[in-house]
Amino acid sequence: MLLSSAARAVKSAPAFGRRAASAISTKYASAAFGAALAKSSQTLTKVESDLASVSKLIKNDAGVRGFVHNPTLSANDRATDLATIFASLDAGAKKDATSEITKNLLTVLSENGRLGELEGVIEGFNALVAEHRGELTVVVTSAAPLPRDILTRLETTLKQSQAAQKAQVLKVTNKVNPSVLGGIVVDFGDKTIDLSVQSRVTKLNSILQRKICVICHVVLIEMHKIVTTHLLKA
Repeated sequence: MLLSSAARAVKSAPAFGRRAASAISTKYASAAFGAALAKSSQTLTKVESDLASVSKLIKNDAGVRGFVHNPTLSANDRATDLATIFASLDAGAKKDATSEITKNLLTVLSENGRLGELEGVIEGFNALVAEHRGELTVVVTSAAPLPRDILTRLETTLKQSQAAQKAQVLKVTNKVNPSVLGGIVVDFGDKTIDLSVQSRVTKLNSILQRKICVICHVVLIEMHKIVTTHLLKA
């Protein structure tokens, strides 16, 4: 099965490091996407819906969040907790029960100790689905929620970009992150436009740090000259 193949491929990969985690998430996401698409577009939509429900559980349920990010649980505990999650997903499903592809994905991640990658896997899966449908999702990150009229103006501007013109559908979402301080960060595809205050502060700190280093270097040179002159006179 596609998911099992992906699991074997990444099982020996290191479980730390941002780049490694990204590669692992991508492989699991690709396997789930391929398995769903191979069945039907309806299956793809169902798995997408399942994973959206999983994301909601992780966000709203501290127990589920703790389970996903706790690598020390025994195999029996993981199996029990997974069964509870599947039951919760089935109970919340409007029509069909949770897809076997979704269950298999979570089970394989659990068995391989990779549940910590789940949110990255879901993000990767959604990106593949969007690409398949010709959608371009633009994430605008700001320190506080942006007014609707500003988002509309941004959307109008972004539609004129080369990347957006290639897409059939453009989706603009607003993500709030107080650490940006002010301004915005725009992410779309593999591109990032950083217009945040945080970015400008970081650049300013870097410039000041370089200037301080130059000043220190000059001071050291002058001190060396003074000491050398003093020794020659002694």
